[in-house]
Amino acid sequence: MPLQLAWRILVDQKGRTLLATGGIFIAILLIFVELGFFVAVPQGGMLIYDHLRFDLLVCSNKYVFQSQSGQFPRARLAAAMTVPEVAKASPLYLGGGKWQDPTGGLKLDIAVLGFDPKAGIFAVPDIERQVAALERPDTVLVDSATRSLFGSLQEGRVVDLAGRRMTIGGQYKLGTGFLGLGVALASEANFFRMAPGRPPDTVNLGLVTLKPGVDPDQAARAVRGVLPADTQVFTRSELVAHEVAYWTIRTATGLIFGSGLVVSFVVGIMVLYQTLATQITRQLPQFATLKAIGYSARYLDAVVLFEAWLIMAVAFLPALGAALAIYALVRAQTLLPLALSASQLGAVFAITLVMATASAFLSLGGLRRADPAEIF
Repeated sequence: MPLQLAWRILVDQKGRTLLATGGIFIAILLIFVELGFFVAVPQGGMLIYDHLRFDLLVCSNKYVFQSQSGQFPRARLAAAMTVPEVAKASPLYLGGGKWQDPTGGLKLDIAVLGFDPKAGIFAVPDIERQVAALERPDTVLVDSATRSLFGSLQEGRVVDLAGRRMTIGGQYKLGTGFLGLGVALASEANFFRMAPGRPPDTVNLGLVTLKPGVDPDQAARAVRGVLPADTQVFTRSELVAHEVAYWTIRTATGLIFGSGLVVSFVVGIMVLYQTLATQITRQLPQFATLKAIGYSARYLDAVVLFEAWLIMAVAFLPALGAALAIYALVRAQTLLPLALSASQLGAVFAITLVMATASAFLSLGGLRRADPAEIF
């Protein structure tokens, strides 16, 4: 069978086969890494949103992404509440400040989110059970993913935050997304104590919860109808589309990792093509002999195709293991939500299968020269 013959050819030339497998291993690993980053970066942008309770997001018409959300009058949320489909509209304030130990040391930038603790906008158990701590004056909760250079995050520690002495009331586990190296949560009152110069009647984001059974698209149109042009309204699906488009099209992320994915694919094709073409050239008399004794050109094509698939299969599993190790390292060092989903695994396998098939078809031109009359 073609598969058996392909295997014998590869085993007979162990050195060349090992070299080709190494090249394909690197190409597949690059595909895993490039695709992983390409998917993970928009997920990082959505990390905080994915743990907030809302059906519609009201924001400024100058909204770019979460950290550049702009501000709009809080009165817009009161207007949104006049829509019959709306059950609740909660403000979320985004700010930041310098974090420093009272005894001195580094001043580090930290993001601060302000909200009403009783509004229940965070779907995070660690936050929900610490509402009382959030309501204490000059108290914040700190994300446990905040980098170690901020020092101890233990409950009771006092730090200078935005020029004010604040006490850490506890920790929660969520992740900082792209808000920065550290994130702190504060009640509305504590937020404005740290930002005394900020107008209290402006908010960054409005989280709108709809009544049960209401269609989000229909409700979004109704809310847009009562709000002026200085705001815009996203459903959850529209917000995801906006964030993905921003991180993959409007930033260098899409260009870097998208082009890296294409380059990895092309490199894999060329490495495997060179290997197969060389093997065909070296085995040309043997292929001509097979033709002479009655084997069809389609049979010989199948042999080359199976060679490409076998090399890909042998390289795929080690590349998968290496990719998982790299993902774990990147998650630990950068806090980026880099993970391998079943759909990504399937996508990489499909890409590598196409890569191997394309290499085989490109190399078949040399096989056409296996003419018994010319060689013998």
